Amino acid sequence: MHLAYPAVLAVLLFCTGLYGVLARRNAILVLMSVELMLNAVNLNLVAFDVWLRDTLHAGQALTLFAIAIAAAEIGIGLAIVLLVHRNRGTADVDRLRDLADPPPAGTPAADDSVTAPTDNGADEATPVRRQTA
Repeated sequence: MHLAYPAVLAVLLFCTGLYGVLARRNAILVLMSVELMLNAVNLNLVAFDVWLRDTLHAGQALTLFAIAIAAAEIGIGLAIVLLVHRNRGTADVDRLRDLADPPPAGTPAADDSVTAPTDNGADEATPVRRQTA
């Protein structure tokens, strides 16, 4: 078997996955596109392992390891997407840029100051500026 056939198929799979990651807005479709990219890499590993006639079959062993890591990644990724969808009501990637919850309607916008208690025992607090890194 020629090496070109699985290599071309892997390139097509990888490019399809890359397009899905860059163009899709739904988080589940982005995860599916990442899986396509990982499968393209696995196909290349197995094809080069067969082509090089490795006696240890390192490409196939690495492919099994990559499949196990991908299964764990997709399980954790789907759990995160489901929790975000439950809390926010959307799985749109563009709307999920901030990690903090949006402020409730009717509350004023927060500024950069945080109130810290004083050490003098009084009931008043002094504003402290946050330092940004």
